[in-house]
Amino acid sequence: MLGTFLTVLATALSLLIVDIVVPGVNIANFPAALIAAVVVGFLNSSLRPVLSALSLPLNLVTFGAFSLIVNGLCFTLAAALVPGFSAHGLLAFILGPVVLSFASTFINNYFVEKNVLSGSNQNPAELPSQGELTSR
Repeated sequence: MLGTFLTVLATALSLLIVDIVVPGVNIANFPAALIAAVVVGFLNSSLRPVLSALSLPLNLVTFGAFSLIVNGLCFTLAAALVPGFSAHGLLAFILGPVVLSFASTFINNYFVEKNVLSGSNQNPAELPSQGELTSR
């Protein structure tokens, strides 16, 4: 439960970063970013696999570059569904999901490094190494 909440929080913070970095992406306030994070997560888990499967031939021909279009469609659809979140223009369509992915990965990795998402309260320096695990 905490992991899901922190993932949504990380995505909302990442959307605010996208709002700052990418021209054409506008988020009105933090509650809109939280709602957009939930919608983006839902679309990426439900609609994106279907679109990816249907566009597999195009993905093969373009060596995976068509995935940017599929990501852009999900991002723009989320912007159309959430009041207070808008994405206009080609830069927002292409760069928005890319910046969102990088920012979200960075923030989620930060949470994991601080042991917030892993559930472990141990310091990573105190964890046994791979050699210590196999020698037991």
